[in-house]
Amino acid sequence: MSAGTWLAIDTATDIASVAAGRRHGDGTTTSDSGAHVQGARRHAAEIIRLIDFALARIGVACRDLDGVVVSDGPGSFTGLRIGWAAAKGLVQETGMQFVAVPSLLAAAAGAAVKLGPVPIAACFDALRGDVYGALYVVHPDRVETIVAPATTTLAAFARASPVTPVLVVGDGATRYPEAALEWSGSAPVPLASLPPLATMLLSLFSRTGAARAIDDASAAEPVYGRPAEAQARWEARHGRPLPDPSRPPR
Repeated sequence: MSAGTWLAIDTATDIASVAAGRRHGDGTTTSDSGAHVQGARRHAAEIIRLIDFALARIGVACRDLDGVVVSDGPGSFTGLRIGWAAAKGLVQETGMQFVAVPSLLAAAAGAAVKLGPVPIAACFDALRGDVYGALYVVHPDRVETIVAPATTTLAAFARASPVTPVLVVGDGATRYPEAALEWSGSAPVPLASLPPLATMLLSLFSRTGAARAIDDASAAEPVYGRPAEAQARWEARHGRPLPDPSRPPR
């Protein structure tokens, strides 16, 4: 991934954030704190304003960008679609670079700013008693994925984990605080207490093991974690997968 000016978009949770910054030739990234908005119902209405604000803070226009990094999920189905639609629009218009970083990794990295390279679990609320969970060690130049993102319960996540995290962060952890405390020995940390996830995306995307490059923006999709609620109900009622109009019939 080349040096230059990058935009980061995260809409995986109830808090949407956008940040912009510059990646230098030595691999380091400097960024502005950007902007964020809380409330999932506001994501679609606010995402363009957030992008404009973040770019204005560093004095660049969309045409000046060299790349976009977007949260890869898992997370809110609708939220991810909003963020990815905005990112795809920018990329397809200009042909700039496009990469994705797991949203759970961004949350873990936010805690790692103060804690350093120690095991940190990130959990987002997946509803129905589940969480989207992953466990990372975030090093200055690379990311070690101990447990890859998966949909599970917090209790099952703790039982299956090969190590005990120093901390559990995210709205999935605060949704089940007793389980998080029993697992790590520390009170769970809410997303609002972490740096904006978009800012963390900018600091992460050039580290080894953190990002995946998106070659075809038109066909790429985020890692949702599970189908949307409406899709799950349709498939349960009809007993077959929901047709995807983007795929040609067989």
